[in-house]
Amino acid sequence: MDYLSHKRANAERRAHRVRTGLNGTSDRPRLSVHISNLHVSAQIIDDSLGKTLAYATTVGQKVEGNMTSKATWVGKEIALRAKKAKVKKVVFDKGEYKYHGRVKSLASAARENGLEF
Repeated sequence: MDYLSHKRANAERRAHRVRTGLNGTSDRPRLSVHISNLHVSAQIIDDSLGKTLAYATTVGQKVEGNMTSKATWVGKEIALRAKKAKVKKVVFDKGEYKYHGRVKSLASAARENGLEF
């Protein structure tokens, strides 16, 4: 197993470990986070229906600054779109990422703008 496939397998293992305890229901959908090298995305998913209720991303947007400021923008935007979709409480799914830096700034911005988790 080469380095990159080993790294990807470890990331998938971490994500699976986090998601075994989480399940998005109609009452508390799942807020899933994805961070790439250039962009930040978040979506609110109802796993019982298999539908995405709200979605925010920096792809195609004119968001200035570093990745942490982009994550803060996405957190604020996903909270506003969740209000439009009448979602107040969510379960936070950080996926394969540690809860610090970009993920933490996204979560705190979402909390400041009305999401509860």
